[in-house]
Amino acid sequence: MLADSFGRIATDLRVSVTDRCNLRCSYCMPAEGLDWLPGPALLTDDEVSRLISVAVRRLGVTEVRFTGGEPLLRRGLPGLVAAAAALDPRPEISLTTNGIGLARLAEPLAAAGLDRLNVSLDTLSRHTFKELARRDRLPDVLAGLAAAASAGLAPVKVNAVLMRGVNDHEAPGLLRFCLDRGYQLRFIEQMPLDAQHGWRRTDMVTADEILARLSGEFALAPDEPAGRGSAPAEIFLVDGGPGRVGVIGSVTRPFCGTCDRVRLTADGQVRNCLFAATETDLRTLLRNGATDDQLAAAWRGAVAAKLPGHGISDPGFLQPARPMSAIGG
Repeated sequence: MLADSFGRIATDLRVSVTDRCNLRCSYCMPAEGLDWLPGPALLTDDEVSRLISVAVRRLGVTEVRFTGGEPLLRRGLPGLVAAAAALDPRPEISLTTNGIGLARLAEPLAAAGLDRLNVSLDTLSRHTFKELARRDRLPDVLAGLAAAASAGLAPVKVNAVLMRGVNDHEAPGLLRFCLDRGYQLRFIEQMPLDAQHGWRRTDMVTADEILARLSGEFALAPDEPAGRGSAPAEIFLVDGGPGRVGVIGSVTRPFCGTCDRVRLTADGQVRNCLFAATETDLRTLLRNGATDDQLAAAWRGAVAAKLPGHGISDPGFLQPARPMSAIGG
């Protein structure tokens, strides 16, 4: 198993398949974009599939989530999903996407074995979307959501980040939109993972503020009969149910003590935490002929060194050198 020294077991693998993205969201990267990883640095499809196989068959991983950058930009994504679905034991397979291109790919991904997905949607205003993402693509995202639901990728989950003075007033409207369509909405606190290092705690819309805004129009009640466990979101029944909404307070309500995640970057580095200061290089080992046992041993060592928490509130906290787009969500 992938165990750390604090008794946590990593069973949820986040696999970034590209650092590229077709949006330029202000909380993630600058308007001019970033220098993308060169092609030879990226893992090939076969290399990605082999490392996923090692994680599932030898290290106890039970869920594989494909991320980016924007994973729909990876041409071989349906094949990667199919390869993961063919593993025994078969992991749960999910995807985090901005939804652009999903209208075309939802059916092929479902046919390949994708179980469910999360789509980022921060606003229902076309003007605000263009301001936030610096691209006029809201209709594409909405079409992608509808296509995912039609393809049976249920439950379709929606991720929303609120920005103070930009879209924070839209929280109730976003929830109503999702409830009406059967989507499951999750609000996520903005984290210090932007490439330009412009994050400020005072600018962040907190979980408490999100809940206060929602409570002005909906009756919310905790829905955690079995406890939160390792899930990042606190779930609330809306108006007595069955509708629900989640709030992920990564900064103000951290869940580090029960975290079960480990990350593999598009260039083959293991990160034991989203905010880790170090990485473990599996790509070089793999390309130098390492056996599956050797890859598994290096992976175990990477997770064993995991710190107790992300340290955002520590006086000496420093943002990771890599931005979110290069780490994988």
